[in-house]
Amino acid sequence: MAIHQILRRSSSSEKRSVEVPKGHLAVYVGQNEKKRFVIPLSYLNHPSFQELLFHAEEEFGFHHPMGGLTIPCSEYLLADLTSRLSRT
Repeated sequence: MAIHQILRRSSSSEKRSVEVPKGHLAVYVGQNEKKRFVIPLSYLNHPSFQELLFHAEEEFGFHHPMGGLTIPCSEYLLADLTSRLSRT
């Protein structure tokens, strides 16, 4: 249920930002300066990504000031995860 609240808020804010292709979601990662990644929605069902979403909920709750989903991890970690997921 929590993931639906995050996605609902992110998708409504996203309309004010640069368009995201259908079936994708904008996420922001990084320690100090946030970098925007556009990922397929299908990644959200993967257990590794679910763990990142759990950490995002713990750290930010359901408020994501960047307009998209903010995930508390490094750019390298997200790039590595999305690279592995794209090969499956």
